[in-house]
Amino acid sequence: MLSSSSLTFLKRLLDTPGPSGYEAAAARVWRAEAQTFADAVRGDVAGNSLAEVNPGGSPTILLDGHIDEIGLIAQYIDDDGYVYISPIGGWDPEVLVGQRLRFLTGDGGVVGVLGKKPIHLIKTSDRDKASRITDFWVDIGAANRAEAEARVSVGDAAVIDSHSVDLPNDRLVSRSIDDRIGAFTVLEALRRYRERPGKARVVAAATTQEEIAWNGGGALISANAVRPHMAIAVDVTFATDHPGLEKKEIGDHKLGSGPVLVRGALISPVVFELLRDAARAAKIPFTVHAEGRATHTNADAIHMAREGVATALVSIPNRYMHSPNEMVSLADVDHTAALIAEACRGVDDRTDFTAR
Repeated sequence: MLSSSSLTFLKRLLDTPGPSGYEAAAARVWRAEAQTFADAVRGDVAGNSLAEVNPGGSPTILLDGHIDEIGLIAQYIDDDGYVYISPIGGWDPEVLVGQRLRFLTGDGGVVGVLGKKPIHLIKTSDRDKASRITDFWVDIGAANRAEAEARVSVGDAAVIDSHSVDLPNDRLVSRSIDDRIGAFTVLEALRRYRERPGKARVVAAATTQEEIAWNGGGALISANAVRPHMAIAVDVTFATDHPGLEKKEIGDHKLGSGPVLVRGALISPVVFELLRDAARAAKIPFTVHAEGRATHTNADAIHMAREGVATALVSIPNRYMHSPNEMVSLADVDHTAALIAEACRGVDDRTDFTAR
């Protein structure tokens, strides 16, 4: 299971704000932890953070988890001091109603309340219509524009003002599970690989801008810089053990059922089999998800880097994705880190990643 020190780090990482394009604070937390055990730690101009173990080893394996979360950005401040916002990443506007937000200013942040017209004043014919972000404003307690602009500037990012919460059955709730949990997991896998290293050089990367980047974002930059022969991207996927989901469409991936190994069009069959065989040998529970097209994760960018990278995708089941209260099983996180470390130990210069 995850150690108490790893859990403390995980919660600190989850609670540190880091929406796409504004990941610096969360990246500093990740790099500080990496420096406690990695052989080398560095950042780059895109905001990515990289930690390396066994730098003289071969071949090179890249472990990717994106550290950004969805957020909001101040778009306009009106004469009465209300702040209007635009999304950073994909939001269901309904989950924002009634939330407190924290704008990421340089002095610890500015808290505001997301405002919406009260239900009593909404016309009956409009009550069943979905809300839009343009229907909302943020009230930071300012009396006028000048007072508001002294505290918040256009372009300031914001996140839901919340902290991680433990629930029974090893469940953890946070606004930033997607995909701060992936950034944590690749570093935890690197830590475990360091304890019993194999032949490979392994680089864990906490990459930026996945939630907004249709061009590969920080993951593509990292893959080009690290020049891996093999890569494993870690992200979240939809847990299917709550009401309203159709397992015939997206598979059966319960909280506590272990990592989800993705199999399909963009996934290296060599790396998929390596992960599957490692899971079976170590008796790590897992499920398989079929993906016939793009995965809509960093795996899509990484596998196209340079002359091609043998890439796999390992997902962690996540309830209530892109909401203020995403939920995962810590047992799944532990099993995912253990599986990746074990798979990395099974790679050496004799491993042939050529598609066959």
